[in-house]
Amino acid sequence: MNHELVDVLDDAGRTIGAVTRAEMRRKRLPHRCVYLLVQNRAGWLFIHQRTATKDIFPLYWDVTVGGVLAAGESFDEGILREAVEELGVEVQPEPLFSFRYADEQTVVQAMVYRAVHEGPFHLQVEEVVQGLFVSKHELAHRRRRDSFCPDGLAVLDRAVGEGSICLT
Repeated sequence: MNHELVDVLDDAGRTIGAVTRAEMRRKRLPHRCVYLLVQNRAGWLFIHQRTATKDIFPLYWDVTVGGVLAAGESFDEGILREAVEELGVEVQPEPLFSFRYADEQTVVQAMVYRAVHEGPFHLQVEEVVQGLFVSKHELAHRRRRDSFCPDGLAVLDRAVGEGSICLT
């Protein structure tokens, strides 16, 4: 995984080269990724716990499915691949908005999607420890108690704030 190539971006989001994923992480280079908010028909949100081997935020809970795009991969291609890889299912993603995120570990230019799926999911053991659907009240409780990926929470907060999704 650390040898796969990813595109490096300039400040305008244009591809300016490609490096290994390991180099991108080591140098905190801007790259592209996708985020998928998965809800069931009742409006509950799917959350999952990341494995201890993840290169950033190991063992954190995440409110989005997704990840880094391979060099040359489009957002639409990446979201379909990530859903199959992490959840083991095909989804029909609805694009919501583009999203830029930066913190001390990562800089991403992303596309956010939403999908409705009831499961069951076939979670990839290399990426996901466990996952479940939660109500907005259970999510609020877990956000106070557990460690969550900050980029995923930023995506969720924007989606809810803009009315792109409604949690029940």
